[in-house]
Amino acid sequence: MFAAYAARIDRDQPLNGLELGERPAPGARPGWTTVNVKAASLNHHDLWSLRGVGLGEEALPMILGCDAAGTDQDGNEVVLHSVIGQSGHGVGPDEPRSILTERYQGTFAEQVTVPAWNVLPKPKELSFAEAACLPTAWLTAYRMLFTNAGVRPGDSVLVQGAGGGVATAAIVLGAAAGLRVFATSRSEDKRKRAVELGAEAALPSGERLPERVDAVIETVGAATWSHSVKSLKPGGTLVISGATSGFNPERTELNRIFFLELKVVGSTMGSKDELASLLNFCAAKGVRPVIDTTLPLDRAREGFAKLAEGEMFGKVVLTV
Repeated sequence: MFAAYAARIDRDQPLNGLELGERPAPGARPGWTTVNVKAASLNHHDLWSLRGVGLGEEALPMILGCDAAGTDQDGNEVVLHSVIGQSGHGVGPDEPRSILTERYQGTFAEQVTVPAWNVLPKPKELSFAEAACLPTAWLTAYRMLFTNAGVRPGDSVLVQGAGGGVATAAIVLGAAAGLRVFATSRSEDKRKRAVELGAEAALPSGERLPERVDAVIETVGAATWSHSVKSLKPGGTLVISGATSGFNPERTELNRIFFLELKVVGSTMGSKDELASLLNFCAAKGVRPVIDTTLPLDRAREGFAKLAEGEMFGKVVLTV
């Protein structure tokens, strides 16, 4: 079957390790099911995998891709939850939790095999491309906002780095849930689009907000960390799920964290139940993922280049 896969690890030039071509179709295994992929979306996780983060040389070649929507062996339209081993279904008792492509072949292919427990029905209201955007970036944003930040309608939230998949999802979901959403970006165009998606205001990165917020959604890391901490109300919550600009901020702002009794919460992906709730929320309220570009699988390299350059607003989707 045709697939986009990591053939080599290159920490400095990750796209050098990306190959497009034929790979073996997945074999049957007890408790697992094979899904015919209709659409799959890119995440920064895929770039990190090409750099060798969470993916070792011994696991190569590895088909990339965490997210997918497609049809199961009975023709049902489905969405995949890409955290394997979270429930214990389909894996051994001592096997650690992992995301697709860390231990198991991913979704940038004509077919993918996952534990049957990891398959959810796709709402008819969502296209395959829209549904394929949800299991990583949108699920991450959903958990950050509604589980880990604990915000309620009327609360205020800062979303750093408008344009990325998680940040875009947080703006749309937050606005739809009645939150006051502020966003930042270095790009004037991305700031305008953030307001169009429901942000109350969008400011240049690092600029002081009109008021302090109840929570910050942080995926940028080192470049925005100090601004995130300074933007919180006393007792506020900073939820972090990524660090695309680096892991070591110049200023940690520890004095602000303890003096203002701020909470810093790490967040990774989400549960199957949260994904089911997200799917229902999108279907019931007309919320739709923001898609920047849709490409056929054989043009995956173009999608990876857009992701690496940070030129997209929303998700890049590959169709099969």
